[in-house]
Amino acid sequence: MKIRIDKMLSNSGFGSRKQIKTDARKGFIEVNGAIEKDSSRIIDTNADTVKYNGEIVKYTPFIYLMMNKPSGVVSATEDNYDKTVIDLLQDEEKFYKPFPVGRLDKDSEGLLLITNDGKLAHDLLSPRKHVDKTYYVEVAEEVTDADIKAFEDGVVLKEDNYKTLSAKLEIIESGYPSTCLVTIKEGKFHQVKRMFEALNNEVTYLKRISMGPLKLDESLKTGQYRHLTEDEVELLKKTT
Repeated sequence: MKIRIDKMLSNSGFGSRKQIKTDARKGFIEVNGAIEKDSSRIIDTNADTVKYNGEIVKYTPFIYLMMNKPSGVVSATEDNYDKTVIDLLQDEEKFYKPFPVGRLDKDSEGLLLITNDGKLAHDLLSPRKHVDKTYYVEVAEEVTDADIKAFEDGVVLKEDNYKTLSAKLEIIESGYPSTCLVTIKEGKFHQVKRMFEALNNEVTYLKRISMGPLKLDESLKTGQYRHLTEDEVELLKKTT
């Protein structure tokens, strides 16, 4: 990627362009081992080595984070009343102005992708892509084979009478309550809860465990997050 030195350093959190221009004149910047005092010089991030105050700068335009979202936190960049998932990030991640890809309800937990890659986010959420999302669900009443068939056929939601796309319901443990896995290919508002509501059942706990090929890292405690590996990012991109 070709980019001006001052833009590269500014985008990487090393200060304002004005500050970087001043530091360049002081000899703080090196390009390929030589002092570079012109902060407007265009370099190739794939071919040139840039050092700032002796530190090699690796330019990363995008950030990809996997969070195990906790209950009580909203999936938004800002909120006037509640803590958001962005509030849980460190300043070095906030710098990239990331946002959650899709939403998990305030009282829901589990996998949430946070990034500033708008194209990837758009593709993952596009109704045309039908990216699978799987949830571990606990419900108040017993889940039956008839419910499995209803999910497969598509459930007509209350209020707007929208009929969902075919979904997969797998019973883990039947009884009162029941536990199950639900896989959907779309992301209507409160969809999983509303699907069970349409079948006269109530979701008491919901946790997303996968989105496309990306699976929740079970070593992450609720509220914790980590950067995706390069392989995980590539798998997501191939999905879309």
